[in-house]
Amino acid sequence: MRPSSNDQRHRTGNDQRHRTGLAGLTGPAGPAVPADGTGPADLVERWSGRPVLVVGDAMLDEWRFATSTRLCREAPAPVLTLDRRQIAAGGAANTAVNLAALGARPLLVAPIGVDPVGDQVARCLHQAGVQDRMVAQPGTRTPVKRRLLAADQILLREDDGGPAGPLPAEQVERLLAALVASTEEIRLDHAEPDVDGTGAHPDGARPDLVICDYGLGALPDRIRQWLIRHRDRYGTVALDTHDLTRWAGLRPTLITPSIAEAAPAVGQPTPDRDRVAAARRLLPRLHAATGADLVAVTLDTDGSVVGDRSGATHHCRTEPVAASRAVGAGDAYLAALTLSVVAGATLPVAAGLAQLAAALTVRDCGTCICHRDALTAALSESFPAAASGGGRRVTTPAATPAAGTDPANLVEQVRVQRAAGARIVFTNGCFDVLHRGHVGYLAEAAALGDLLIVAVNSDHSVRRLKGPDRPVNPVEDRVAVLAALTSVDHVVVFEEDSPAGLIERIRPDVYVKGGDYPPDMVPEAPLVRRLGGAVHILGYVADRSTSAVINRIRSAAAPAGPAGGRAGRPGTHPTPEAHQELEAHPEGAR
Repeated sequence: MRPSSNDQRHRTGNDQRHRTGLAGLTGPAGPAVPADGTGPADLVERWSGRPVLVVGDAMLDEWRFATSTRLCREAPAPVLTLDRRQIAAGGAANTAVNLAALGARPLLVAPIGVDPVGDQVARCLHQAGVQDRMVAQPGTRTPVKRRLLAADQILLREDDGGPAGPLPAEQVERLLAALVASTEEIRLDHAEPDVDGTGAHPDGARPDLVICDYGLGALPDRIRQWLIRHRDRYGTVALDTHDLTRWAGLRPTLITPSIAEAAPAVGQPTPDRDRVAAARRLLPRLHAATGADLVAVTLDTDGSVVGDRSGATHHCRTEPVAASRAVGAGDAYLAALTLSVVAGATLPVAAGLAQLAAALTVRDCGTCICHRDALTAALSESFPAAASGGGRRVTTPAATPAAGTDPANLVEQVRVQRAAGARIVFTNGCFDVLHRGHVGYLAEAAALGDLLIVAVNSDHSVRRLKGPDRPVNPVEDRVAVLAALTSVDHVVVFEEDSPAGLIERIRPDVYVKGGDYPPDMVPEAPLVRRLGGAVHILGYVADRSTSAVINRIRSAAAPAGPAGGRAGRPGTHPTPEAHQELEAHPEGAR
């Protein structure tokens, strides 16, 4: 899907912890660059100067910003005063601009009209550092999308230009010649020496290719069939198209359809609810139908679901923004996802970098462009440890305060960490006397994602739930012990009897509970699922519970009974205090 000049596309998680990446993705392109634990910031450096060929529908985005203080007398319409005008490259041209802004060296091959609009597109490309290989098409008007805004609200969009019909055969041949020449230009410019005399060129000499097919005539059948037949001339191939069925046989490295484009491509109706789950179900069919190694299905306000051929998936969430701020965010996403795969990123890191790139562009109205400096600054600011290295965590958090992480600060940290691809796992409990069962449970929970948050009941909350003699350890001690575990990233304290408020704010990807009951019996399950998360039940370690530990301690400390036994044990007469403890915790709760 092209989510830039045509539609608002919200950008943005995995079903298991990913320790392997996109390395090993096979197909006509051969294996990707090995995933070696490189951090996100290092990946940005790795793709710097990388040549990328872009082919497809180029257009111009024109923005007219106005103010309005009254309605006209002729009709209930606002009277607008034009304040400023802004132009930007759109479509395939904006994808090329984003590639350049992120540090790559793109070449753009596209038909362009011989008109002032075409000249404006060319100027935008020149200013952005894109190598212009567009082919002038006499008699064709360059597509332009004009948007009129007041108070950041799009009031009107006018679409103009575009081909009146199929390109003449002569012009198609000129376009094909430019495509072949640009492919060869990149290949020869970056080919390594032929040291063995075979004349073979290494994989590194093959251009990476981005195809942007939005149905405006830039990729007629002759061009499309040539690209399919000569797929092996290219390394990584990214395909963004409204109609995936047109490209059967291409075997791209990655595709980025919307859910509305993905479902019909495999003969399924477009879902109107539970779209995250529906997208996950579509992934295997999309892999089979297109031959793509990586599939990113976009879901508007539900984010995106990205999966590879191994069956691993990664759900990226997003925060909705005004449509006037999202134009071109998908171009930034496509550019960053392509470069991440080219650089050998793991699945969650590639998806997270693409989401972060798009998220950085939606802060103002206009066509979205993500710049490399902004991306690296966001990475280094949010993830100083992980920005330059791999490992289990996306970040290494600071020491947890005695009172636990401040909830507002935690919500912000989760937001930026999720933007970089972290899968958030959340669990909660009293954790009064930490024991082997807790340690194993938390280690299992951590293995379900990238960031584990443990919510702990406050002392008042524990007393309401467990009785007046609990907790044994005050909340400061419980927080300190939990925070010392390597499996735990953040500890947060809540006063309520239920963590529902925290769940609502944190929106975990996985909510973990311990027990032997089905997920549907977890009180928080409906809320977690409504927020797009999953519920996972982990079994307790047998004979390991806080209440059992406390009972053994108190029984051992009680004075001996008349028969020489201990109070509270079978065959003895428990003291009233011991009897009260046994009755207060019959369930062996944690």
